[in-house]
Amino acid sequence: MPDIKANKANAVAFYEQMFNACEPREAIAAYVGDDYIQHNPHVANGKEGFIAYFEKMAAEYPGKRVEVKRVVGEGDFVVLHCHQVWPDEEYAGIDIFHFDANGKIVEHWDVLQTLPEHSAHANGMF
Repeated sequence: MPDIKANKANAVAFYEQMFNACEPREAIAAYVGDDYIQHNPHVANGKEGFIAYFEKMAAEYPGKRVEVKRVVGEGDFVVLHCHQVWPDEEYAGIDIFHFDANGKIVEHWDVLQTLPEHSAHANGMF
């Protein structure tokens, strides 16, 4: 049976380390299983593809950060609802992580939406 509470905490810790601390290699070593399947079309599949992409992002966009707004877990999946702040743009993001039986991330999907200047309502994105 998956440890949903631990998987949720690990998904947040993984995101904090790779995105905010700009340590993708260390995050992969700590939180990712033997195989890593990537569904983001801008990031190469596997651990090294992930590391290369986020090392480049850290160098090109110093000061980028993410704030996790919500964490949802079910079975061996965890979903993060996040506010990403980049030097030139802000996004609302959903990241979906699939965990293996050992509590390690083995698969990832994401969807990003830029924050609009105007909205048809006052509810906000978060």
